Amino acid sequence: MLTRETRSLKPAEVQKGWVLIDAEGLVLGRLAVLIANRLRGKGKPQFTPHVDCGDHVVVINAKKVRVTGQKAEQSVFYWHTGYPGGIKGRTVRERLESAHPERVIEKAVERMITRGPLGRRQMRNLHVYAGPEHPHGGNTPASLDVAALNRKNVASGGATNKAI
Repeated sequence: MLTRETRSLKPAEVQKGWVLIDAEGLVLGRLAVLIANRLRGKGKPQFTPHVDCGDHVVVINAKKVRVTGQKAEQSVFYWHTGYPGGIKGRTVRERLESAHPERVIEKAVERMITRGPLGRRQMRNLHVYAGPEHPHGGNTPASLDVAALNRKNVASGGATNKAI
């Protein structure tokens, strides 16, 4: 007799790994999808939707991420200061050239993660750095070659791509 059962992972049974991704030359949206799926744990066979079973993701060279088309100038991040008429905005290019370019990747991934307490807990497992150095070497993160997964993950030097 063959019995099939769906196994629900308990928080104490979760085994988290560490993944290192070099974002140099990668397309922002495609990179954000891969990171969000890793943070949620969707690639694992024991994925459980209501448990934080994803890996820790370390992203380096965030300031060298690419956006295709005219998104560098046309895509705007808006926020409100809390005062009347206090709506402000910055383009993706301005954010990547500012003091904190890693926030572009953080915001792109945050918008792909489920909103709520579980999503906030999963976002704490994302570590993004603008340059090539990171302090997580002691955790021995496994390197993930995102460029080799799909040829579209890397922005080519075509006329529609803008180097930032």
